[in-house]
Amino acid sequence: MLAALLAGGAAAGCTGGGQASAPPSPVPALSPAWQAVTLPVPPGGPGRLMVRDATVCGGRWVLVGAVAAADGGTRPAAWTAPDGQAWQPVALHPKTFYGEQDVLYSVGCAGDRVAVLGAKSGGAHGNPRVSSWYSAADGSLVEVTAYFELYGGNDAVNVARVRGGQRGFAIAGNRKSGAAVWLSPDATEFTLLEGAPQLASDDGGRTVANDVTATADGWLEVGAVTPAGRIDRDPLAWTSADGRSWQRVPGPATSAYEEFGRVVTAAGVPVAVGLRGDVFGAWRLVGGAWQDAGGFDRTDGPTAWVPAVAAAGPAVLAVVSDAVDFRLWLSPEAGRWAPVTLPAALTAKGDAAAGVAAAGGRMVLLADDGTAGRVWLADLPIRVG
Repeated sequence: MLAALLAGGAAAGCTGGGQASAPPSPVPALSPAWQAVTLPVPPGGPGRLMVRDATVCGGRWVLVGAVAAADGGTRPAAWTAPDGQAWQPVALHPKTFYGEQDVLYSVGCAGDRVAVLGAKSGGAHGNPRVSSWYSAADGSLVEVTAYFELYGGNDAVNVARVRGGQRGFAIAGNRKSGAAVWLSPDATEFTLLEGAPQLASDDGGRTVANDVTATADGWLEVGAVTPAGRIDRDPLAWTSADGRSWQRVPGPATSAYEEFGRVVTAAGVPVAVGLRGDVFGAWRLVGGAWQDAGGFDRTDGPTAWVPAVAAAGPAVLAVVSDAVDFRLWLSPEAGRWAPVTLPAALTAKGDAAAGVAAAGGRMVLLADDGTAGRVWLADLPIRVG
């Protein structure tokens, strides 16, 4: 039914001259029955709940964020639920001064183990002090004590996303040398790989990494390259069997601004979502090459971004933003896209955040407008599998 609904709708295209096409034709929105979910305030005192990311791991939903006190201080927070509805706080064991103030912003899963990234601005320059956390045998989260230069220092740029797979965990991010990656078999200790051939910037252009996903063959990191002599980006990805040696897999490039923003493996196929000129675009990695997987919405410039993607079988959910509002879109395996009606208007201004996770025919939507963190649960508006 959904494929028929979308047959003439949101499919991507480019003009013969290489410029991105006009936005795809509108299609009817999908309207799930959203249910607001209440998160309990974790032990440690009252405060405003901040929500940042969610995943499903070992049959349980996991959500991460923080609690903000009235005086502006923060402390890390995480919740878990068997069904996406009955959430309970996760015990946390910070080890450092900044870890005690972390805002947890990215969570990844490998088997039944979780890895989490957190950060808190501080120090003489006010830069983010990044730390990682791992799930202990009792289900609690334990901060990893690491040397400062692992994530910070003079060569630091950003630490973006953590993801898990059969080979452990990988973190996508950037150093002054360009795209970088951090690797760990169990999240208890990460090793930085920077300045690596193919992954790092070179005479051909400057690379940037935005996200990473596990594949059947190893790891896939996605981002973009700014070719030498140009100011716009072209989509670029990297594959690696062991996380040490990387090969570039360029995306289809035009004279428009394009980049892979987020990536997820859906039914064994990597799907990247990002900017494609005036629209958001999606690409599937099949047989070692990127294929068009549809275009949708409007970007209204390079300030647009993709905060989150999630897979539900072969279907893909994407939270996108024009830096004014957050919107949610869904693509079935056909590679076409439909907007999903939101439970409320979601602002993307200021310190706002939004994310999505899916499993078992359900999806969890999270949003934070800087004044309150909110979570909703709904059945997927399509049949999966």
